[in-house]
Amino acid sequence: MNRFPIIALAVGSLINRRLTAGLTLFALAVSMMLVLGVEKVRNEAKASFANTISGTDLIVGARSGSVQLLLYSVFRIGNATNNISWNGYQNIARRPGVAWTVPLSLGDSHRGYKVLGTTGDYFRHYRYGKKRNLAFASGQPFDDLFDAVVGWDVAQALGYKEGDPLVVAHGLGRQGFQTHKDKPFRVSGILAKTGTAVDRTVHVSLEAIEAIHVDWKSGARVPGMAVSADQVRQMDLTPRTVTAVLVGTETRFGAFGLMRSINDYRGEPLLAILPGVALQELWDLMGTAEVALSVISVFVIVAGLLGMVTMLLAGLNERRRELAILRSVGAHPRHLFALLVSEAASLSILGAILGLALLYGVLAIAQPILDAQFGLYIEITLPNRRDLFTLGLMVTAGIVSGTFPAWRACRQALADGLVVRI
Repeated sequence: MNRFPIIALAVGSLINRRLTAGLTLFALAVSMMLVLGVEKVRNEAKASFANTISGTDLIVGARSGSVQLLLYSVFRIGNATNNISWNGYQNIARRPGVAWTVPLSLGDSHRGYKVLGTTGDYFRHYRYGKKRNLAFASGQPFDDLFDAVVGWDVAQALGYKEGDPLVVAHGLGRQGFQTHKDKPFRVSGILAKTGTAVDRTVHVSLEAIEAIHVDWKSGARVPGMAVSADQVRQMDLTPRTVTAVLVGTETRFGAFGLMRSINDYRGEPLLAILPGVALQELWDLMGTAEVALSVISVFVIVAGLLGMVTMLLAGLNERRRELAILRSVGAHPRHLFALLVSEAASLSILGAILGLALLYGVLAIAQPILDAQFGLYIEITLPNRRDLFTLGLMVTAGIVSGTFPAWRACRQALADGLVVRI
């Protein structure tokens, strides 16, 4: 018996036991699909996290920590320790090598969602993912002083549509401390889903932030002072401070020199950071989740391999006569060993092929759903070297797992297999 008849015999044996073999094959395929799927989602999630903000070369804020600056300016988590003066912002904007700037002003909220004051350049220059532009699901950017653009999650959670009224409040709680109900806003647009903090943000103009605070001081309304919405339109609404600034440079290499000069600025304590570096630092802090996904992948494939070994072992008792007959016609124990290992190899290879096909089928269905609902865009590409290495490793593990049932089969005696048990 050479190796080719053994392989043909193994395939024929599996076909003869097609029900149990098919269930085992499906379990293996699902395991391999989950391993590759978890790995792909993990890599894409990491890439998506790293691209929460893209196309922005520097983020500038009051001097604090790089992760803290990233959290409140990009993820809307936490608060700034201090603000940047308007003169400081203008100094940044006028520096050589600066292509564009987008000022950000935080501090107010609307029913638990952060309110961001900015300029129209925000909708032109802000990028997420792989330099994807912000898009409007409906409406347009703010034009009037009291226009507001809401993120997708805000609109869905609060049932907003274009033209609805909106009242901004102080504080960051669900209801805020006090509201600016004397100066209500109108929803002028709703942004399309991005899967970033933009979806959970209410955007207004910098002038609007100043307008709602003209009769406020130190976070409280000035007693006896009331400026109506009509009156405030006639006032000078130049901002006094901003929370942070997004900066785009003319060249990527110019960002390093600009960062150094801003950090050395003596007019006020400022901190300029590279978003990509800060994002990597933040991802490293959450490395436990990444390790957990890898551990889950290992347990998934172990469960699939155990299922295959269980099937082969369970089938040995039923196949004792079959194996004994093979011995009686001249099959050597090594041939029986090769037969069982060939069955395990066939199941593992077919499981890898089917698992890969299932993965691409699931990705084709899930890609638009994940992109629309969670902003996680999973690119469908041909298997890379890492995927092929993972598949090869799993197939090898499957073949090695088949050696134990094969060893057990070799130990069965010829006479034991021919005994008829009543």
